[in-house]
Amino acid sequence: MCTGEGNFLASRKFMGGVHPPDSKEATRGLVTTRAALPDSLIVPMSQHLGAPCAPLVSKGDRVRRGQIMGNVEAMVSAPVHSPVDGEVASVGTTMVASGQTVAAVVITPDEEQDYETFVQIPEGEPCDMVRAAGIVGLGGAAFPTTVKLHPPNDSPVHTVILNGCECEPYLTCDHRLMLERPERIVAGARLMRDMVGADRVVIGVEDNKPDAVEALKSVAGSDVEVLSLPTHYPQGAEKQLIYAVLGAEVTHGKLPASAGALVQNVGTAAAVADAVELRRPLIERTMTVTGAVVRPRNMTVLLGTPISHILAEAGGLSADAGRVISGGPMTGMALADLELPVVKGTSGIVALRQNESAPAVYGDQACIRCARCADACPMGLQPFTMGVHANRGDWDACEALHMLDCIECGCCSFICPTRRPLVQLFRRAKHALLSRGKRS
Repeated sequence: MCTGEGNFLASRKFMGGVHPPDSKEATRGLVTTRAALPDSLIVPMSQHLGAPCAPLVSKGDRVRRGQIMGNVEAMVSAPVHSPVDGEVASVGTTMVASGQTVAAVVITPDEEQDYETFVQIPEGEPCDMVRAAGIVGLGGAAFPTTVKLHPPNDSPVHTVILNGCECEPYLTCDHRLMLERPERIVAGARLMRDMVGADRVVIGVEDNKPDAVEALKSVAGSDVEVLSLPTHYPQGAEKQLIYAVLGAEVTHGKLPASAGALVQNVGTAAAVADAVELRRPLIERTMTVTGAVVRPRNMTVLLGTPISHILAEAGGLSADAGRVISGGPMTGMALADLELPVVKGTSGIVALRQNESAPAVYGDQACIRCARCADACPMGLQPFTMGVHANRGDWDACEALHMLDCIECGCCSFICPTRRPLVQLFRRAKHALLSRGKRS
């Protein structure tokens, strides 16, 4: 339900942010369809933040759809399952969109596939089933969901918040999920509420998706609130969503649980419901393919499907295509190789047109000190100064400026009049800081 209190909370505005064109008109009205079976699948053993999995299969092995193919005992991890019935063609490595090279299993699928059947995960405690299903955050972060379902003992969770904002331009797969499977989203929300012992469930949706708000409200019942939030990028970022819903700030160095909140994507919630109620592992996901393609689409895609196959399903690239991005234009990664595989965190493939994708000029180019990036930063940081020190490799200065608080939302790069590659610089600096064990 949507209460008077909810309407008040929905008017709360976080600091900073921008209003990029949403560019969703090409796919927001398109029903999700299944992508055709590719000739081969490249299934990375690291599709999550945390410890990579070790392959459990060898060349020539037969695998079944839903069978575990990779696992690791580390707490921050998630097992990897076969998306198809088929034969292991090779076990080696592959590059993923981030540029990392990881272990991977290549599968030649059987020509006939039954997409309604799969090897079920073991029945057990709900949290254990979420882990066994290999579920990670499907909004793009790919953090193992089971870890978030075990908040610290000194930070009890009172509110489960689902992110249905989908504030990233171009992407509409979450929008379609809210229209096509709202009951699975609500079921997953209730399951996670019970797992963490919360009292309240709130689903936040940006107000440019009124049909999704109505679809969710139609199945929510009296125990699930659906809030229509202002369209304001990055409304769906974890800390900004907590502020919009609860009016609480997650202070520097703290987890969302410190504010009594657990935030999950709506796609993650649906996957949790499928895992607990159907014993279904995470072996496919919905995603948007749009931009400079012949036939933009929302598709259900097997994990491990080559991006070239997905683009072919969308009719191929248009003549005016420029860069191809995994994810959306604000937070995604430009792809150097279109044979890279779809992974759990791949929310979309966006082909930018040539007039949209002129590359930023690298190096310490002129910063005119306009401070627009500081005004736009939703974390209250100083991107113009951070960019100078990151470009120089001055990691101590980056740490002092709280570089690790950057959420890589892209607001600073979007608003910068001199097109400094700020997000790329910050990613490099954060990697350097984390590699040397620093925490700001």
